Amino acid sequence: MGIIFKQSFKNTLIIYLGFLVGGINTIFFYPRILESEFYGLVTFLLSYSNLIMPLTAFGVQYTIIKFFSSYTSKEQKDRFLTLALMLPLLFAIPIGFFWNYIHEWIMTQVTEENKQIEDYTIIIYIIAVCCAYFEVFYSWSKVYLQTVFGNVLKEFWNRAAVMILLIAVFFGWITKSGFIYVLTATYVLRTLVMMFYAFKVYLPTFSFKLPDNYMEIIKYSGYIILAGSAGAIILDIDKVMIPGKETIQAAAYYTVAVFIGSFIEAPGRAMAQILQPLTSQSLNESNNKEVENLYKKSSINLLLVSGLFFLLINCSVNELFKIMPEKGYAGGGLVVLMISAVKLYTMFLGNNTTMINNSEHYRITLPIGVGMAASVYLLNKFFYFYLEMGTDGLALATLVTVFVFNTYKLWYVKQKFGMTPFTNKTWQMFLIIFVLLCAFYFWNFSTPEFYFWKTPIHPLVNIILKSILIVAIYLFLIIKLDISVQVNALVGRFITLKK
Repeated sequence: MGIIFKQSFKNTLIIYLGFLVGGINTIFFYPRILESEFYGLVTFLLSYSNLIMPLTAFGVQYTIIKFFSSYTSKEQKDRFLTLALMLPLLFAIPIGFFWNYIHEWIMTQVTEENKQIEDYTIIIYIIAVCCAYFEVFYSWSKVYLQTVFGNVLKEFWNRAAVMILLIAVFFGWITKSGFIYVLTATYVLRTLVMMFYAFKVYLPTFSFKLPDNYMEIIKYSGYIILAGSAGAIILDIDKVMIPGKETIQAAAYYTVAVFIGSFIEAPGRAMAQILQPLTSQSLNESNNKEVENLYKKSSINLLLVSGLFFLLINCSVNELFKIMPEKGYAGGGLVVLMISAVKLYTMFLGNNTTMINNSEHYRITLPIGVGMAASVYLLNKFFYFYLEMGTDGLALATLVTVFVFNTYKLWYVKQKFGMTPFTNKTWQMFLIIFVLLCAFYFWNFSTPEFYFWKTPIHPLVNIILKSILIVAIYLFLIIKLDISVQVNALVGRFITLKK
């Protein structure tokens, strides 16, 4: 696990730096500079592009991870990578050709008061294609276990660009409309930078001869499209559906709550960058012992780290909403709790999804993907439109869908691989999280009220004090109970260095 922890540590720092910048953008800059209406428009465009991106990518980013390590000759590798560059065009070109019809359909899905979307729908297509090819080139570097630079581009680049552009809007250097077009240009540039880096890692001799197993590659890509789509559909379809019922500002309010709740998945995203190729390699070598080792260690360590952030976020979220500029944001506490619970359960699964996607059982991803997409769509319709539960209903639909299908994936891996992520420390970890959540969710320090430029500061003081207390208790318990060998080893190394 050495290479995993080294690169995961770097990737975690990058991802949390990206989340920090994204948090500043989401909580402070977006609401105050773009305001909720235009922020909702940006959210709608980016969410729609996230829904289309898996189609334009044709699942190639997963295909590279699965098949690359199985080739032994340079000729076959070069044929494979050339094919990987061509496959996304099978969807990207037809989608672009019929975009006028897609544009008209999109406009039928929004209410009359949200028609400002009409001027920007082409942005959806451009960003979707750029993100698709970015993921292809990122996977290209992953198979050589070079994940850090791509992670900087994926997790930090866009958020830093957004911050710079929001500052430019604030000072009047660009208009709000200009913000959208320049942001689109940063997506294009990011893809080009990732492409040059991937070619630097490995530049193939491009060949239009097909690899020997090309039919297996195309079949796998076709199956895996919906596996890649499921994650985007679950979180982004909500934001796309909101303008069909409410004003676009509601999409901005919901986006903030989802962003806060999603914060806990950062360590999983970091570890996944290096776990994906290692899991694929172990499966290709039929090294079941190493696969199980990766499964259990990734599960307990992700649960440990994500559990801490689950507590920090949910025990402070109501105080955090007090510093938001509009009252519409303040109703998102329950959304944050449900979305963060979804992410916590997903982190507990460790590399479960990677094991399925890169094994001979990958075909199950088709019914799982279709089932998740259909379930979240129908439940959104039921909770949001029929029962009129508001955005709480959207989050509940996500929670129910992910809980059911994650539980099924746990069972499926147990049946097919004979493995579970459970260790003798798993239930101790869940108990620690539950007890601390109950202890700190409803309790706050009594701090005097004071303001800076009309922004309340006392909620921040409360958050800091409570977070220090939670972290201290949490770390004491996990070290005392020896929850993770890796964490205890890191603590022991730190103590040795201090001496």
